Amino acid sequence: MTTEVPADIAIEPIYVIEATYGPRAAELRPSVRPEHLSRILDLRDRGIVIEAGGYTDFSTAIIFLRAASEAEALAIARDDIYLRSGVWVDVRVKPFGRVVRPKELPGPTPG
Repeated sequence: MTTEVPADIAIEPIYVIEATYGPRAAELRPSVRPEHLSRILDLRDRGIVIEAGGYTDFSTAIIFLRAASEAEALAIARDDIYLRSGVWVDVRVKPFGRVVRPKELPGPTPG
């Protein structure tokens, strides 16, 4: 078994935030949703958030993001209005290897 990655493929180290919705999420969410969505889009526009969304059953939300460390990713999650307002009751962060083309990596294009 080889662990090498072909030259036309890269593994981008990112983080996945898993946020658990609280029992009152459907009730609490409407008043804070505009702030939450605006922040997510701002982070996406800045290249930090790659993808974000929640399961429609209000079980879990998932955010894929770029951060310098697990602690930084956790700080981003903890600063979200959803966690501060009780829409989310728990957040977890896990490192994730995102399969991309080298040209999709942030920063200068690899030569």
